[in-house]
Amino acid sequence: MTKKAHQAPGGGLNEAGRRHHEAKDGGNLKRPVKTGTGPRRISFAGRFGGMAGPETKPDGSPTRLKEALSAWGFRSKQAARNFAKRHKKNA
Repeated sequence: MTKKAHQAPGGGLNEAGRRHHEAKDGGNLKRPVKTGTGPRRISFAGRFGGMAGPETKPDGSPTRLKEALSAWGFRSKQAARNFAKRHKKNA
């Protein structure tokens, strides 16, 4: 499912992409959470803060990784990592 029609310009999936995923795989994807310390946002920050790869393309434009981080309210992978460390519950 890498159709451009399902990609949100600011990163992640748009509403059509979330509906397509639900119809195809039975998933229940929700929109990104830009603020707060909810468990979904903490989990996202932990996963994407540790992702490999650059945040910008050679021409200086943002990669899909950077756009996804931005959609969740993070300026960089480092900011996401710091947020996850600060708010992660110790098991």
